[in-house]
Amino acid sequence: MDLELQGRIALVTGASVGIGREIARVLAQEGAQTIIVARRGNLLDSLADEVSSAGAPRPLAIVADLYDREAPARIRDRVLAEFGGVDILINNAGGSRPMGIDEPDELWDEAFAIDFTAVRKLTQALLPSMRQRGYGRVVNITGSLEPRGVNAANAAKASVHAWSKGLSREVARDGITVNCLGPGRIHSEQIDQRLHPRKDEQVAFAQANIPAGYFGEPHDMACLVAFLSSPKARYITGQRVYVDGGMHRAI
Repeated sequence: MDLELQGRIALVTGASVGIGREIARVLAQEGAQTIIVARRGNLLDSLADEVSSAGAPRPLAIVADLYDREAPARIRDRVLAEFGGVDILINNAGGSRPMGIDEPDELWDEAFAIDFTAVRKLTQALLPSMRQRGYGRVVNITGSLEPRGVNAANAAKASVHAWSKGLSREVARDGITVNCLGPGRIHSEQIDQRLHPRKDEQVAFAQANIPAGYFGEPHDMACLVAFLSSPKARYITGQRVYVDGGMHRAI
C-alpha cells in the first residue's frame, strides 16, 4: 500500500532511540523528509546516517531539550527556515516518572513540563503551518490510563489525551487530525533498561499480563504511526489507540 507520504515533512521528537527512532526511520522509508529532535546529538547523527544510507532523504537533526520552555519556538523557527512548515508532528519525547505519594512540587512540575506542556507548546507552534497547507497529522505517543501506582507521567499523559480530544475538534475542518497512541510493553530503552531489565522477568510479565504473550517491538508502533500520518487516515481523529498486545483491559 502506498501511504502517499512522499515529500511530506515529518517532525519526530524523542527520535534518538527506541520508538521515536523507529518511527523516524519508517516515515523516511515511506518517502517523508524527516526532522529528528532529541537531546543526544550523536545518536541523531547515527540515525541520519542510517536513513540516508538506506536511500531515503537525510533527516534534519535538531538537538534540543524540550524541558526548556523556549525550545518549541526555536524548533519551529528552524523548521520554517528549512522547509516552510511541517505536515506531520509525532510527539514522542517523554518518559515514566514514578512518584511517592508525597513528592515535592518540583518533581511534578518537571514531569508535566516534559510530558504535557512540551507537547502542547510544540503542537501550537507548528499548527499554523499545517493550517496553511490544509493538511496536518499530529500523533501523540502517550501511555496507559490503568496506572499501577502513582506516576506523574500517567497524569500528564491523561492531560494529553483530554487536550488532544478537544484540539481534534477545533482543527478537523482544516484537514488536520490529532490522535494518541498508547504503547504497552514495547522494547525500548525505558522498558529494557529501567522497567524490565531482566529477560526472564519480561517473559514472566508477558505470560501473566499480555494476551499476545510477548513484548512488542518499536516497529509495531511505527507502522501504525505511518498509517495515521498518511492521507489514507483522513477520517480518523480524536482517537486513543493502544498498541499493547491486548494488555489494556478497559472497554
